[in-house]
Amino acid sequence: MSFTSFIKPESDTSNVIPAKPERLNSNLAQRFLLTDKVTVITGGSGAIGSAIAEGYAQSGAHVVILDYAGDNGLCQHLSSTYNVKSKFYKVDITSAEQVESVVNQIVEDFGTIDVFVANAGIAWYTGSILNEDSTVDKWTRLFDVNVHGVFYCAKYVGNVFKRNGKGSFIITASMSAHINNVPNYQTCYNSSKAAVLHMARGLAVEFSGFARVNSVSPGYTNTKLSEPIPKEQRAKWWALTPKGREAETDELVGAYIYLASDASSFTTGADIKVDGGYCAV
Repeated sequence: MSFTSFIKPESDTSNVIPAKPERLNSNLAQRFLLTDKVTVITGGSGAIGSAIAEGYAQSGAHVVILDYAGDNGLCQHLSSTYNVKSKFYKVDITSAEQVESVVNQIVEDFGTIDVFVANAGIAWYTGSILNEDSTVDKWTRLFDVNVHGVFYCAKYVGNVFKRNGKGSFIITASMSAHINNVPNYQTCYNSSKAAVLHMARGLAVEFSGFARVNSVSPGYTNTKLSEPIPKEQRAKWWALTPKGREAETDELVGAYIYLASDASSFTTGADIKVDGGYCAV
């Protein structure tokens, strides 16, 4: 087994200051645009995924939606509203074979992949691991989706980025990767998000010669995933969040646009917390 290290030996006597390899638009505002980039979003039909898709399409990107269910007309909406290409592919990200196949199909259909957002994930609702409902099967299922699915996506789209010599891989982590939520017990979910947060850092180093890898850590967000939680418990979340509320999905999208765009050309191995200040206290 061999690899090429990005670390230069101490004996390197080069006195040439390395220049940025990319030819970037001199207009900084233009670097935030995603014009004609091919972007892929797993869990793209969900609340956060569809908000990212809308933001990418508004920024000029072509948008590929990956999900285990349908797209509820999202691709047609994006295409007709923003004059971009958009297509839905049904995939189970817990299957490495399906992920590899769909990545190859996207490249065949769209010519390339510029940005990949590993966003699909599931929540943990059964509380303490000692509860009867907190089964081994549920723990395994959550890790299969939240962690192993991200690995499969990184492995196969990473090969595309390596061939192209460029790309941006973005992982949806969570503020739960940084803290332990209270009063709800969700050790399984927190552990899975901590895993992908550090996966992003590791992959940023592995992919440093050809692509960027970053993560976004949303805080409590007003989506259907929160609906099963009693209002009394959610009110405690609000009280612990300096902004005093949950995020709306569109408030998360700016971080994803930045990380997908050329504006973040020197940003890799980073995590952007969009949590209303929760982790600051």
